[in-house]
Amino acid sequence: MSGQQHYSPPRDQFIGVLQSKSMPAAAKRGGLVMGIIGMLLFVVGAATGEARAWQAFLVNWLFFTTIASAAVMFSAVQRITTARWSRGVIRFLEGYAAFLPFAAVGLLVIVFGGRSHIYPWWDLVGTGELIPEKETWFNHGFFYARSVVVFGAILVLQLWYVWSSVRLDVGITPEHGAPWAAGLRARMRASFGEERRELHSTHSLQGKLAVIMAIVFGFGWSMLAWDHSMSLDYHFFSTMYGWQVFMGGWLVSLMTFAVMLRWWKGRFPELPELVTEKHYHDVGKLCFAFTAFWGYLTFSQFLVIWYGNLAEETHFFTLRLTGVWTVTTMLAAVLTFVVPFFGLLSVKAKLYSPTMILFAACSFVGLWFARYTEVYPSIYGTRVHQTPLGFWELGIFAGFLGIFVWSYAQFMDAFPKAQVFKMTSPYRDEVQIPVNPDTMEPLPAHE
Repeated sequence: MSGQQHYSPPRDQFIGVLQSKSMPAAAKRGGLVMGIIGMLLFVVGAATGEARAWQAFLVNWLFFTTIASAAVMFSAVQRITTARWSRGVIRFLEGYAAFLPFAAVGLLVIVFGGRSHIYPWWDLVGTGELIPEKETWFNHGFFYARSVVVFGAILVLQLWYVWSSVRLDVGITPEHGAPWAAGLRARMRASFGEERRELHSTHSLQGKLAVIMAIVFGFGWSMLAWDHSMSLDYHFFSTMYGWQVFMGGWLVSLMTFAVMLRWWKGRFPELPELVTEKHYHDVGKLCFAFTAFWGYLTFSQFLVIWYGNLAEETHFFTLRLTGVWTVTTMLAAVLTFVVPFFGLLSVKAKLYSPTMILFAACSFVGLWFARYTEVYPSIYGTRVHQTPLGFWELGIFAGFLGIFVWSYAQFMDAFPKAQVFKMTSPYRDEVQIPVNPDTMEPLPAHE
């Protein structure tokens, strides 16, 4: 990224400013109220046998969980590349991890409670209507095990990574933060040792976690996308499907990051160098790049299937480009790719907050329509004459959004809001030259 001078404020001053600001009470109360109302709506729908409540729950689970998981993966990429440009701001993205425990509960609700309302193949297993390979893949026990083990592996790695990142900052800051996390902060401090050694041991641990996470993230989300999205049309298959799903979450996590940078800059006027126009530009360039990449994946998948012209593949896009599904499909493409791609060609559009927020909002809404279009047409096919989009979908979306905002606010109130350690430690740039955390001696270059 850009070769800016790396900001290093005095530690005491930095900690004082960070601890003086709490998350707005309106965000916490409003998010909690929205979350409760949305989840109560889902419970009412589930209790009354309303299939759309389950389907809306799945769409919103996929939408918000891919964003939260991709945000943590992007944070881990900063460690893989030993990035310095993002030290001051990456905690704003690490906070998305707070949504993942709820996402884990949501997945269990989906696979154990909503199976007959969501997965059209569920009752076909064992009837002879599926080909033998899909009989094996859709075996109920195997499906349960895959879902729990794969998402569990992603969850453990991502929470462990964020824990290790937060622990460095908790270890050097006075006790402060939300009471619910006091025990967690105490555990982080209990084994905290000498600053230089902690820096190198944590850097070494995070390097291993980040690489393992990258492998598990790519493979795991591909499998989750096959099972909980692509399988809804159990005659269709595409090797690019998983990539398109998790890279959509990656794109929108960056778009929301661009918006969060602007909001946090307004929260810390005493630290003008914490978030700068260089950060705006750097993240804006990433938003543009991954908009292009998402468009490339989406069009490549479509082009290969169109050119191959095999009935078991083409029906997937034929359904989505005809009848009642045409509008949502085009909204997904235009809002997620066309508008942000051409809008972010300009440097000024990346730096000017109103335009960047506009394109981020387009991408956010567009990806929601993409998730909707991945799920609903596969379930309803051509049986409907009006798009099933209304009370259930929007109400449960509001519930998920509320929980996301509330969990983020709770995390940011419980832990230091920036990487104090890596910004203020006199040893912070030693990690550019790896050392043995036990002997503190430099490692050979190939290690």
